[in-house]
Amino acid sequence: LPGPPFTHQQMPRKMVYYGQTSCEQDTERYLDVVKYVFSCYKKEVPLVINTMGWVKGDGLMLLIDLIRLLSPSHIVQMDIYDWKAMTPLTPEHVHFSAGLHTKGKQQSKCKQLGEDSMESWQYPEGEDMSAPQHKLLYIHPEFPQAGVAGEVRVHSSILRDMSILGYLGHLQSPDIGTVLPLHSLVPYQVPFNAVALRIIHTDVAPSNIMYAVNASWVGLCCIPEEVRSQTDGPVLLTQTPLCDCLGFGIVRGVDMEKKLYHILTPVPPENLRLVNCLLLGNIAIPHCVLVGQQGIEGEIPYVTSDYNYSI
Repeated sequence: LPGPPFTHQQMPRKMVYYGQTSCEQDTERYLDVVKYVFSCYKKEVPLVINTMGWVKGDGLMLLIDLIRLLSPSHIVQMDIYDWKAMTPLTPEHVHFSAGLHTKGKQQSKCKQLGEDSMESWQYPEGEDMSAPQHKLLYIHPEFPQAGVAGEVRVHSSILRDMSILGYLGHLQSPDIGTVLPLHSLVPYQVPFNAVALRIIHTDVAPSNIMYAVNASWVGLCCIPEEVRSQTDGPVLLTQTPLCDCLGFGIVRGVDMEKKLYHILTPVPPENLRLVNCLLLGNIAIPHCVLVGQQGIEGEIPYVTSDYNYSI
């Protein structure tokens, strides 16, 4: 685990493409994703859960939900130097605190009396998540600047770009010094009717879907349903599926005449055969990939300098 994430990338055992850098817009789907991925854990090895740093307001309540859902044996809580950031997450505190989608012990009594008619997010039947029994390991750092969030925000976007660049590096030849620009690589051709398409993070009119997908980062996913289409046009999903993600790619181009997506991806062919769904999220291709294309004369593809920020 030491070192920046892009230095030790590995193919996960189970992965879902959430499509956003923050779960704030759809916390319910975030919890569904956590449940789906956690269902793969067979308890044959210890599991370390790296929670996110959003621990204020709704983020703290969501963390309470995760603790109830995952029932960890130990919680390591790191405070911020010279400032008490949050209450220690003792079993008692978690037991009585309200989560974002779950109720604490006191709130559940009110619901039994009929004072709260709101439906809450339910755990699997037969599982009692209301009384956590974890051991809390509380760490209070003694050095200045520990836990300061400002610098982390600056670095997180850079680290995300580095992770994407590291992933795209698998497209390159192993020979040192022969780095090819993306427009020099041969893409896969994928018929429109062979894969379903869904934009996760926002609503896009069907007439504009292809503009959104072109030159975008996509999750290459596998939905259990067979993709069927009466036409050769794109297959558009009306809801975001909860499904396995097998890797990522770039839609390098869209051929509207031949009804083909052109996709660059390092995912091996044996896994690509399982892909039948493309999910487009709010994750951007690093600017340097588009701006730094070698061998381009004149206007750079997919890049415009004539942009009006007031629109």
